[in-house]
Order: sequence, then structure tokens, then C-alpha cells
Amino acid sequence: MDRHSASQRHNNMAAIKGRDTKPELVVRRYLWAHGFRYRVNSPRLPGHPDIVLRRYRTCVFVNGCFWHGHEGCKYYRVPRTNTDFWVRKIARNQERDRQEQQELARMGWHCVTVWECELKGERRERTLESLVFTLNHIYLQDRSTPYRLPDEDTDIGMAAESDTK
Repeated sequence: MDRHSASQRHNNMAAIKGRDTKPELVVRRYLWAHGFRYRVNSPRLPGHPDIVLRRYRTCVFVNGCFWHGHEGCKYYRVPRTNTDFWVRKIARNQERDRQEQQELARMGWHCVTVWECELKGERRERTLESLVFTLNHIYLQDRSTPYRLPDEDTDIGMAAESDTK
């Protein structure tokens, strides 16, 4: 049985924000302080990613554990009332997340998901450092050009040499 009346429950659910949440602000402030520049909730990309780093071709999704069904997390549990509705809703959210990230990958974007529980307590600093490491790794990987040594059989002259010997 629900502890709140229908109107109280409606007001509680209506107060839940979809953007500029506390976990999202934590990630944005950390990235900004470490020199990363980004766009927020880009309408041009599928799923309107929370943070878009164009230079890194990376989208960061900051997911709430309850709303996106983070299995094994203490913040995700199916409510005891209206269980069928919540199971279907969270399954739809997970499927939509999967489809949006697949579409972004087809477009050449990297996707990183940061969970709300990873930004709490002593795990926060480690998670944010890991995010920065991942972004730098993506940047270096995308911009690296493999250097190949020429074969020993081919004779390459110096730049100032003439072609005739």
C-alpha cells in the first residue's frame, strides 16, 4: 500500500528533474575544472546526451540507478506497489538507452555511462579520474597515426638527394 495519496505521489513524481541533476552537475564541474569543454543535452544527437565532448567525439550519460535499472546497486529496487508498471517502464528505459548508444556508435561517437551510485562517497574521486583517463585515452587513440618503418628493400633517398645517382 502506498503511504502517500494520489495527489501527493503525483507531486513527488512531477518534482523529479530530467536534466541538471546533482550527479550530472558533479560530473560537469569536474570536467570543466580539468579543462574539458562540452555541450549539455545536445538536441542534434540521438538521446540528447547529458554531456557531449565534440573534440573527443564522446557522449557522457549520467544515469540514475533507479530510472535506468542499475542491477546490483542498492539504489535500484522495484517498488512494491504497481510493480508491473515499474518493471515495464525500467525495461523500456534500458532498451531505449541501448538503441540510442548503438545509433551513436554507428555515427562514430563513443559513449560513456556514469552511474549515480559511482558518484557517492569515496567512489566519486576514483570514478571521475577514471572518466578523465578514458577521455584522454579516446582522444589519443582517435588521433594516433601508426608510424611504419619502410622496408629494407625499398631505397628511399634523403629529401635533398636527387633521384639520379
